[in-house]
Amino acid sequence: MTTPGFLDTVATTTAAVCAGAAGGVYVAFSAMVIPALNARPAGEAVTAMQRINVLAVRPPFMVLFFGGAAASVVVVATAGASEPHSLMRLAGAVLSLASFGVTVAVNVPLNNALARASGGGFTEAWRAFERPWAHANTVRGVLALAGATALAGSLGW
Repeated sequence: MTTPGFLDTVATTTAAVCAGAAGGVYVAFSAMVIPALNARPAGEAVTAMQRINVLAVRPPFMVLFFGGAAASVVVVATAGASEPHSLMRLAGAVLSLASFGVTVAVNVPLNNALARASGGGFTEAWRAFERPWAHANTVRGVLALAGATALAGSLGW
């Protein structure tokens, strides 16, 4: 039985931290931000979410989002079957990548559609956006946090 090397440990730690931080953001959004936006008129909710989506695409979150995905890819590529906790490490990376996939496949297209909403179409735009986006957001949050837990647990600290 071999122990994980330096690259494996760094990649696993990076993937765990990034997935945990991103998952925390997603869960906080589902628990607090979306309910607060739902309490506002549709025009205010759409305008606020449009601004949030612009501000999200900046280095602090992008480093977590893309850095965590890249680290998870490294974990998948380097996970050896003979390592202790290798299955847990691999599962954590896959869960983290699944969260990334939900974001790319569901949340980003919905964000892009909402960005095109204007004036008189706010009510319809919010109705089309909120429920599927919130559901996907919760799913990606759970996936990211489960991935972070498995990745951290695989380190055996």
